[in-house]
Amino acid sequence: MSFINYSSREINCKLVYYGPGLGGKTTNLQFIYARTSPEAKGKMISLATETERTLFFDFLPLSLGEIRGFKTRFHLYTVPGQVFYDASRKLILKGVDGVVFVADSQEERMEANIESLENLRNNLAEQGYNLDKLPYVIQYNKRDLPNAAPLHELRMLLNPTNVPEFEACATSGVGVFETLKAIAKAVLTELRRGGG
Repeated sequence: MSFINYSSREINCKLVYYGPGLGGKTTNLQFIYARTSPEAKGKMISLATETERTLFFDFLPLSLGEIRGFKTRFHLYTVPGQVFYDASRKLILKGVDGVVFVADSQEERMEANIESLENLRNNLAEQGYNLDKLPYVIQYNKRDLPNAAPLHELRMLLNPTNVPEFEACATSGVGVFETLKAIAKAVLTELRRGGG
């Protein structure tokens, strides 16, 4: 879970954006990175995979708020969406403090969303985490597309536990910061409660 650096008086929290391939995880981080002031962010690191144009992961620290005199630094990661990168996904989930599930709203991507959510639960369970006990939000991305599934259908399939959810269009930034603020707030609440 969160890592405390006493010399810099910082609490480091890890947020992971999870979801199916090409669902908008990387676009979320790129939008956040582009609109965060240079003083508040570190370097974005991205590793391209050999077979996909999807980025391997992005890294972005953001300073938000203080807890007991410590600054909070958020490290944002995406996982590769393709199933054959499962080992990488598991590695990136190690030490996670909060999860954003980025669902692709397109009707034809429902199966991929369900499969990815199930994969998230399994990968967390293997490491001793329970998704229902972690700070967790869902983002329904690509809401602007004509083939977007109805919201009630997405909710029924992907959010039976009724976690905070957000409609988004990551390319234009709609819902991107709302999603980030919600997961950051949930992680901070958990830290203040002493869960981290």
